[in-house]
Amino acid sequence: MVLAQIDFIDSSGLGALVQLVKKAQTVGGSLQVVTNPRVTQTVKLVRLEKFLSLQPSVEVAIENLNK
Repeated sequence: MVLAQIDFIDSSGLGALVQLVKKAQTVGGSLQVVTNPRVTQTVKLVRLEKFLSLQPSVEVAIENLNK
């Protein structure tokens, strides 16, 4: 999921991301979330950066999928 163009995310947006990750996990998948520094800062404030698998770019996300 690419959120690099998003300038703001609130609790509703974070909740939606958490639900997407949980749904992906129930079917054996994963979700890589590409963000910008502003969104990353918000996610880190609520300590969800590892759970949401934040990535700085699409290229890095693809590399991590191939590991």
